[in-house]
Amino acid sequence: MKLLRLSLSMILAAIAGIAQAQESPYFLTYTHHMEEPGSIEVAINPVIGVPKQGNRALASYLELEYGTTAWWTTELYLAHQSTAHESSSFTGYRFENRFRLLMQEHAINPVLYFEYEDITGADKINKEVVGFDGWRDLAEPVDETRHERKREIETKLILSGNARGWNFAGNFIAEKNLAGNPWEFGYAVGTSRPLALAATPRECAFCAENIALGVEMYGGLGEQHEPTLSGTSHYIAPTIAWSMPRGVTLRVSPGFGITGPSNRAFVRFGVSYEGRLFR
Repeated sequence: MKLLRLSLSMILAAIAGIAQAQESPYFLTYTHHMEEPGSIEVAINPVIGVPKQGNRALASYLELEYGTTAWWTTELYLAHQSTAHESSSFTGYRFENRFRLLMQEHAINPVLYFEYEDITGADKINKEVVGFDGWRDLAEPVDETRHERKREIETKLILSGNARGWNFAGNFIAEKNLAGNPWEFGYAVGTSRPLALAATPRECAFCAENIALGVEMYGGLGEQHEPTLSGTSHYIAPTIAWSMPRGVTLRVSPGFGITGPSNRAFVRFGVSYEGRLFR
């Protein structure tokens, strides 16, 4: 697939640059950690979606994250999908802003999240699961869904804290299609920890403190007039992040559906580079 070749090319280019980021291993769960002011992160995140029936999909999004201030981080996402035996297409963009409410470190640190989405119905990155999203949505034919236009707003309450090297984070999600559909709800929770807390005095790629392991769980919570866990999709996903020297981080997370409406699996990959925009 063209998208797979493009993703692999970008990954190899980033590794070749091997240009030290401390990146969260999560793909869906947000923490209270913000991008440093003046820093930019560029990431490519392919995801393989496996529905219970129908064709598998390879989706990917290019992520551009900028630390506007110490309390404000902004991001732009550009998404693409390629479905086996069907077609490939650009599926739209997302514009995200996160605002940290308390600058001092606390046991629980709240962050507010606002996102505007302009995407097609063929979007398959599944960056969040809300409402009654399920495997049938992923299996819908691209030739039908690519003509569907979705303009949506998404909000999140992010609660996150660190204790004894562990990070604990929980997100409550509320999403609304501006065409008038009801609010849809979802959640994402995660915990993670680096393999070692003490830093090695010399720079190295394979030091234990550069590898973080974690697990995420995420799913839908029904809609505005029907909040429920029944009939909704839920996933559990172990995660690993390897922070390499000079700003490159590699991440992998296989996620598995654990309820009837869930997709069989989402396998996520990520490669990112973090550096200063202005020096």
